[in-house]
Amino acid sequence: MKFLKDMDVAADPTGRKPVLRVLDGARETVPPVWLMRQAGRYLPEYRALRQKAGGFLDLCLTPALAAEATLQPVRRFDFDAAILFSDILIVPLAMGRSVCFAEGEGPRLEPLTDAAALAAVRPEADLRVLERVYETVHRVKAALGPRTTFIGFCGAPWTVATYMVAGRGSADQAAAKALAAREPQAFQHLIDGLVDVSVEYLAGQLAAGVEAVQIFDTWAGSLAGADFDRWCVGPTRRLIAALRARCPDAKVIGFPRGAGKNLLGYVRETDVDAVSLDSEVDRDFARHEIQPLVPLQGNVDPRVLVAGGEALDREVDDVLARLGQGPLVVNLGHGILPETPIAHVERMLKRIRG
Repeated sequence: MKFLKDMDVAADPTGRKPVLRVLDGARETVPPVWLMRQAGRYLPEYRALRQKAGGFLDLCLTPALAAEATLQPVRRFDFDAAILFSDILIVPLAMGRSVCFAEGEGPRLEPLTDAAALAAVRPEADLRVLERVYETVHRVKAALGPRTTFIGFCGAPWTVATYMVAGRGSADQAAAKALAAREPQAFQHLIDGLVDVSVEYLAGQLAAGVEAVQIFDTWAGSLAGADFDRWCVGPTRRLIAALRARCPDAKVIGFPRGAGKNLLGYVRETDVDAVSLDSEVDRDFARHEIQPLVPLQGNVDPRVLVAGGEALDREVDDVLARLGQGPLVVNLGHGILPETPIAHVERMLKRIRG
């Protein structure tokens, strides 16, 4: 990628938004910032909204409430991007799988335990589910200011499949890895269906008004070697290619959390426009090996954001010093933690924006 010259808002005659300029390869003098899970339990207004909604899935699928959750952190902190309030398990829900969220226990799905169960998964989407998300997009788009980029998302096929196979989140994704090894063709059927529905879902979000999308592969780090190539890189590459066939100008951010040294191959093979770095990625490696290829996003440690104080200042300064000489969107290495003090977010923003 040939990077563009340094930019600032006043100097850009096109009026292109800061996050989108970075995704195009520009280095912003003051890098834009948003946070993964920026709508969440650390905000009192979100907690009140969640109580009003009842269940988490009700919050995700009620457009007026989901739009409000999306907008809350942008109003409070003036982030440079809003990310759609939803969940990666909307895709299996649209594929006809039962999905619920147990309070304090996370998501619950009917597990897929054998080849017959994998083969029975419907490889198309119920548009009645997805259209509720698209209505949220319409509402948010109408309310956002002219500088704020709107980001949509989906889960990567591998990560979503791990929840569908195990019926819940797991520490090591052992159930999905075992089933993929035991029944590779049947597991491929599941992955292919997830690719197809995810393309439909992201294309619908873009048509409704999002300006970029992020693919969350939260459990990419549980794969290695040929399995990483087959279940992480390959499906993501096909997803992005099919999405660009429908939406040629689509901007795609990849987030293969825990990929480590596999990050380089992921970037080269998937054709992402930018890559989000988890907190464990070595910044010198990212600067020298990854940033010459694509813009970067991340990788402030969310645990240091909880700690705050001078430790947070040092963390932010190091990200800016090591990664800020090229195209960079400042973000966390994963989602903001519920116990994060609001004052620490304010301190981080002040440090970045000077």
